[in-house]
Amino acid sequence: MHRFSSTAKRSLFVAFVAAVTLVAPRVARAQLMNAETATEVRRAFVDDLDTLQARFVALANAFPEEKYAWRPAPGVRSVGEAFMHIASEYYVYTPMAYGLEPSPVIPRAQGAMPEFEKHSTRADVMKHLLEGFTYMRSHLMAADVAQLTGKRKLFGGDHTIAETTIGMSGDLHEHLGQLIAYARMNGVKPPWSK
Repeated sequence: MHRFSSTAKRSLFVAFVAAVTLVAPRVARAQLMNAETATEVRRAFVDDLDTLQARFVALANAFPEEKYAWRPAPGVRSVGEAFMHIASEYYVYTPMAYGLEPSPVIPRAQGAMPEFEKHSTRADVMKHLLEGFTYMRSHLMAADVAQLTGKRKLFGGDHTIAETTIGMSGDLHEHLGQLIAYARMNGVKPPWSK
C-alpha cells in the first residue's frame, strides 16, 4: 500500500477529477467501479473534504460576527447563510451522493433547507459546520464498499460514485470560492492566504 502526503493526495484527486470531467465523461458514466477503485475514490474525496472543512472553519472564524448578516445583493445568501448551506450539504446532499441516509437534523420537507439556512449566527455556523461534517464523514467512511460500486438514483438520473463525487466536490469548492470572495469584499483575509 502506497502512502502519499496530503499534497500528493490532493494532486491525485485533482488529476482524477480532471480526467473524469474533461477527458472521459462518457466512459465515467458508462463504467461501474470495482470495490478497490470505489474505495480509492472515497478516500480521495474524504481527504479533499478534510481540507475543505479546515478552510471553511478557518474562514468562519475569520469573519467578524457582525459580518455574518452581510450579503452582496438582495436575494443572495448572506455570509452566515452561505456557511449554513455548506453545513446543509454535509447533512443532506453529500450522504445522498453516496447512497446514504441524510441526517434528520434537516427535515425532509418542502422549505426545510432554506429555513435551516436562516439560522446563521456565528454560533449556529460553527455548531453545524462541525456537527454536519462529523455526520457526513463518519457515514461516508462506514459505508459498505459494495454500496459504492453500482449506480444510484439522484436528481432524476442514474449516477456512478465517480459522478456524484465530482458533483459534490465541485459544488463545495464553488462555495469556498464564494466565501473567499465574500471575505475579500469585507476586508477579511483568508487565514491560509500568504
